[in-house]
This record gives sequence, structure tokens and C-alpha cells, in this order.
Amino acid sequence: MSSCTFEEIASSCNAVRFLQIYVYKRRDITAQVVKRAEKAGFKAIVLTVDVPRLGRREADIKNKMISPQLKNFEGLFSTEVRPSKGSGVQAFASRAFDASFSWKDIEWLRSITELPILVKGILTREDALKAVEAGVDGIIVSNHGGRQLDYSPATITVLEEVVQVVRGRIPVLLDGGVRRGTDVFKALALGAQAVLIGRPIIYGLAAKGEDGVKKVIDMLKNEFEITMALSGCPTIDDITRNHVRTENERLHSML
Repeated sequence: MSSCTFEEIASSCNAVRFLQIYVYKRRDITAQVVKRAEKAGFKAIVLTVDVPRLGRREADIKNKMISPQLKNFEGLFSTEVRPSKGSGVQAFASRAFDASFSWKDIEWLRSITELPILVKGILTREDALKAVEAGVDGIIVSNHGGRQLDYSPATITVLEEVVQVVRGRIPVLLDGGVRRGTDVFKALALGAQAVLIGRPIIYGLAAKGEDGVKKVIDMLKNEFEITMALSGCPTIDDITRNHVRTENERLHSML
């Protein structure tokens, strides 16, 4: 869904790159997208599993949001949708996304790529266990930035139950709500191997371009290092579960 091609992204930096995908009604398009990403040097597939349908994003509907040009689909199918009312993104998703995709289809995705597959959008121990049983290579605990389902839990509140059921068999990453270095520290203390940063990067980009993105990353890194130092953690390996107290534990201590 990027406004830049895989090839443009690959040529812009030497970072480790993952491809985040949805599964489309036309499976041949999904297969072509995956193959192009492989050829461009991407190192893993991130399959978003919490969008069988697009959530009701009222701001997009009110603003009649028009999807930007999706360059990776040029020549495959038309992505231009201009509904007379409502969100163009929602109209595109309804037309293109495969709502029937299920756990058994992980095997299909595995058949078209040798890249590791991570699933993004897990919020419960039950789904985490299904993901492990399906043979995925990693889990991203995510609520899609809170934009899919109202009242879905904050990811930091469900991270530990996912970590506990996975039992170290595959990596668990946290996505959503990371705004400060202290958030990174808390996620690692609760068992995440890494965090994903979304909105802060976009805010920095919008405010000051590339320099703004660098500033955001530097701020998070510096805050994280300060948190480690003030918590008595010389290295990341020194961050343990004992360094945080959850809301349930706080309430229990008051009884």
C-alpha cells in the first residue's frame, strides 16, 4: 500500500526491510508483490491479519479521504477509487482485500516465498497460540493504531499474555503506543524483542522532513538510554520483568 515502489525504497537505504502485506482477492497479485519484494532484497513478510474488513474510520469518511497513488499496483489493477460519499480507502479495501483469508491460508503464503513470515494484529493468547501452530516465524502484537476496532485493548496491556503463551518459540514484537523511550523499556521488560514505531516517524517527517525523522529516532534512543541508566541496566539483557509493575499488580498491592 506504499506510495513508493519496492525498488525505490530498497535503493534509499541499507536498512533491514520487511514487506507488510494484505492478501488480495486476486491471489496472483499478492504473489507478484511478494516476488518483487524478494527480488528487491526485503528480508521478511509481515502479514496483517486484523483487516478482514476496514474498520469504520469516521475521520476518513467525513473528509472523503482519497487513497494516494499506490505505485506497487501499477499495471496490475486500478487503485483509483473516488466514491460520491465516504472514504475512498474503505471503498478500495472492500473491492480489493480478501475477507475470506484464514489461518489455513498461511500455508498458501508459505508456498510462494521462502522469506520468514510474521503476523501483525495479534491481541490474545488464543490467537498467539494459533499463530505458533500455523508455523509463523514471528508475532507482532498490534491493534492497528487503534483504528480498526473501538475499545480494542492497548497493546502494552496484552503483550505479556502473548509472550507467556509463545514461550520463546518465536520472536514477539510490539506495535502501537510507543511515544517515548520509556515505552520501549516497558515493552522489552514485558518480553518483547523489539518495538515498531509508526505515528512519531510520520509526525517528524511532516514537521521537518528527513531531519525530523532523524530527530524522532534520536529522541527515542536517548530517552531509552536514560531510562536504562536510571533503572540500573547497563545492557539490554539487564532489563527484566522486575523493572515494571502492571496496573493489575498495582491494584493487587493495594488490597
